[in-house]
Amino acid sequence: MVSAQVSRLKRAWPHLLNTIEFAVEDVPPSDPLAWEEYKVVLSQNFPARHGIPARIALYRKPIEFRASTRTDMQMIIRYEIVAQLADLYGMNPESIDPSWSDKN
Repeated sequence: MVSAQVSRLKRAWPHLLNTIEFAVEDVPPSDPLAWEEYKVVLSQNFPARHGIPARIALYRKPIEFRASTRTDMQMIIRYEIVAQLADLYGMNPESIDPSWSDKN
């Protein structure tokens, strides 16, 4: 499902996605930092640095727990990828996916 959403977005935004690596991990790191609000993290981005490309990680178990159907899971994955891309590039999520606000 992640690769399908990445492929869909890559057709519209190849220059944004060609330099980003995507990963699916089972769960996020367990210990939030002292200043972080405690909540279940569904995805996270890591900006490029020191020759390491930017990365977006999606966390499988929290996403599965949140989704009640396969369609829900697809929408959550799409939402999370767009939100993380927007954060990495300092863009409005709606400029990447015009229907993004419909999913909030």
